Amino acid sequence: MPKIDIRRPHGLSIPEARAVVDQVAARMREKFGMDGTWEGDTLRFSRPGVAGSIAVGSDAIQVTAELGMMLAPLKGMVEQEIRRKLDEHFG
Repeated sequence: MPKIDIRRPHGLSIPEARAVVDQVAARMREKFGMDGTWEGDTLRFSRPGVAGSIAVGSDAIQVTAELGMMLAPLKGMVEQEIRRKLDEHFG
């Protein structure tokens, strides 16, 4: 299964960064039907075809995901969209 692993530095406090991740998670729920739950400072998300996490650290956000077979051909596009959203929110 193709994997995505992206780390993005940020200058926010952990609560501020978590609030931004919450906003992004809400959009993921609306747009893609993804469920997410917080485990400490890590948001774990899943839906059929993809599972991953967004870890909020004191100086960086780490996004990891595993794509199922149906989304495997779209890995480049998915990764590009994640990077665009990280730039938008944590640039």
